[in-house]
Amino acid sequence: VQLQASGGGLVQAGGSLGLSCAASGRTFSTYAMGWFRQAPGKEREFVAAISWSAVRKYYADSVKGRFAISRDNAKNTVFLQMNSLTSEDTAVYYCAAAVGSIRTTSDDYAYWGQGTLVTVSS
Repeated sequence: VQLQASGGGLVQAGGSLGLSCAASGRTFSTYAMGWFRQAPGKEREFVAAISWSAVRKYYADSVKGRFAISRDNAKNTVFLQMNSLTSEDTAVYYCAAAVGSIRTTSDDYAYWGQGTLVTVSS
């Protein structure tokens, strides 16, 4: 599966931004999907994940209550709605696909998008 993330940009602190990740292939609905991010000088970290059915969702503690992950299997797309953004959210955001059940570890994701930059100005 090929992934294409979009929606990044510059936003003021306290603002909102929505990311999208479009997937190719006919088996999108069988993949668990995740969002990760990597800030300058830091390691890639888990942000959010959603099961293939969208029944289960996991969030990093740092974004819980502010970010929401969702998916539309009919459109082969996963979304990340980000609210109440802070400068700590500045990073390149990556979407990823994992075969099987929902995952929170980057090593469990086999497919990655190219990343989209989110910059939060304070």
